[in-house]
Amino acid sequence: MKLGLQINNYNWSGGPSRFGSTLTQIAQAADAGGFACIGVQDHVWESTYIGVREGPVLECYTTLAFLAARSSRVSLLAIVSPVSYRQPSLLAKSVTALDVLSGGRAWLGIGAGDYEEEARGLGLPFPPVKERFERLEEALQICLGMWSGERGTERAFDGAHYRLERLLNSPQSLTRPHPPILVGGRGDKTLRLVARYADACNLAPSPDLPHRLEILRQQCAVAGRDYDAIEKTCMFGFDIGGDAAKVSELVGRLRWLAGMGIQTVIGAIAGGDPVATIELIGREVVPAVADV
Repeated sequence: MKLGLQINNYNWSGGPSRFGSTLTQIAQAADAGGFACIGVQDHVWESTYIGVREGPVLECYTTLAFLAARSSRVSLLAIVSPVSYRQPSLLAKSVTALDVLSGGRAWLGIGAGDYEEEARGLGLPFPPVKERFERLEEALQICLGMWSGERGTERAFDGAHYRLERLLNSPQSLTRPHPPILVGGRGDKTLRLVARYADACNLAPSPDLPHRLEILRQQCAVAGRDYDAIEKTCMFGFDIGGDAAKVSELVGRLRWLAGMGIQTVIGAIAGGDPVATIELIGREVVPAVADV
């Protein structure tokens, strides 16, 4: 099993004036600790699942670029970009730039989106759910078209929601044939898109994980995809608070997830000193689950 980090809580000591130094330490600790990736939430308001909506949140791709400059090994991705917030062509360019500048470490993390209140609050597009899934499929097709060949493709894209005259992308991503694609969400519609277009899924850590993965297996059979080629990831909370006594409990939970078919766990650090927690997990947890 591989472990990753998710940055979704910026309530760190010192406030915004220390965000830069804290993120630098997080990137360095993740690199040194053997973490596979760092994911940054793509929201503009803090989720009420984490704190209060007025809490601090940094823009996702600016933060990923900052982390790229301060790390050398970890992969970098959004967890996950709501499809309606950005035009797909600009999203593909952002991920391409991140891939080029990080030396080939970028992923595309994308989903249908689910935080309507923040979208309405800041005037971001948030169409009905059916349209969001239609846009998600078209966005995946556009990104794959822009990552094809040496500079994208000459052909136009004429979809129900997006129309592009030429899918030009220069420079091209360093990662070929394209940066890995993770589609987030646990519903049947999402898993159908994972089977057709993605390299990884991202699920919730619940007891119905085996059922969700069986649906993915069925969708892969329909799409003619190799189920085993899709990386199975899920979110989790790395809540050990710097306390080594909680390490064995966390290892047990990770083994439980592995037993249900999860290969990579992307964990959020809850409270306390994030750097100390990352260092402790790197020392005690990463090697304990490496052979799971």
